[in-house]
Amino acid sequence: MDFEYLRNVPVFEDLAPENLAIINQVIIERKYKKNDTVFCEGEPGAGFHYVKSGKVKIVKLSADGREHIINILGPGEVFAEVLLFNQGTYPATAVAIEKACIGIIKNSELERVIISHPQLALNIIRVLSRKLQYVQVKVKSLAFSDSYAKIAQTLESLAQRYGQATDRGLEVAVDITRQEVANMAGTTRETVSRVFGIMKKDRVLDGDERRIIIIDMVGLRQYYEDKM
Repeated sequence: MDFEYLRNVPVFEDLAPENLAIINQVIIERKYKKNDTVFCEGEPGAGFHYVKSGKVKIVKLSADGREHIINILGPGEVFAEVLLFNQGTYPATAVAIEKACIGIIKNSELERVIISHPQLALNIIRVLSRKLQYVQVKVKSLAFSDSYAKIAQTLESLAQRYGQATDRGLEVAVDITRQEVANMAGTTRETVSRVFGIMKKDRVLDGDERRIIIIDMVGLRQYYEDKM
């Protein structure tokens, strides 16, 4: 089986071919349709997950049932890694937002491999460090009282990870609704629509209901840099 694709996962990118072959032997692959649930918050944690293809959103539900999107993950990104060295339940729910293939390595299997391959442990620490930085930025963004700042940072984060250059600007190449942007920014759909309208008038954004195109990144950052 071809396992070179594992190099697209940051945790595995520096491993020698023989080590990749060992990892490949303990991987379980599962396929999901759009809107299928990968796992639910509170379920017993099965192991370390990564996205082989497609995209997944990580969400938490508030006490009143509202959905807050913590992250949107694409190919090569990992999730549920918080359970790697701890037996526990999933802290959030994962849902496929498009057709996806997810790789899973059970905790016991991955821990066994890590013991004999220290480089893998270093890679995992590196990835966890980047995730911690993302969470810190996310918490700081949610602390803003200004909806413009929260939405602008959400758009910049999406553009950094999924932006594709077009003749109109930097298009966020992920299927995301206004409600999902609101869920990520910790605000309401109505507020997102209003802010998007103003950003369009300011010639910072372009696009339609399902497309987001950033035509002025410097202008986008000004919505939150003045608040910092």
